[in-house]
Amino acid sequence: MLKAMKPDRTTRPGRPKTSPLSRREQLRLAKRAQRERERDAGMVVVPLKLAAHDVERVRAAMARPEFARRLRGLLDDTLIEIAAHENLAALCWNRRDRYLGAEEAFRLYERNWRLVDQRGMKPAERALIERLAARYGNGVLNV
Repeated sequence: MLKAMKPDRTTRPGRPKTSPLSRREQLRLAKRAQRERERDAGMVVVPLKLAAHDVERVRAAMARPEFARRLRGLLDDTLIEIAAHENLAALCWNRRDRYLGAEEAFRLYERNWRLVDQRGMKPAERALIERLAARYGNGVLNV
């Protein structure tokens, strides 16, 4: 009577083994190395909850080459970095946030204009105020 023989794992056909590590361990290390490279390049994963129909649109948009540039433009229009503007930083002395909504920044400038150093204002901040006034104040800074 012949016994059924178990296949020998060492002689299994397929790709030759090039590492003493298991395939699962190799994959884990490769993913870790990839995350490290992305972190070194300044890339971060952001969890985002969206409606299902919006997820499809975002994935399709991300595949387009101009997506990152347009996203940066949207963020620049929506959020203002407080520390980048001296007068805004002075007006936000009691806030902990790094960014401020653009409309909120405009309203803050408008409410506290008497505290803004207009003579020492840098051209970049002056351009920001003009841009905010055009967008949220119909071209007028109501001071």
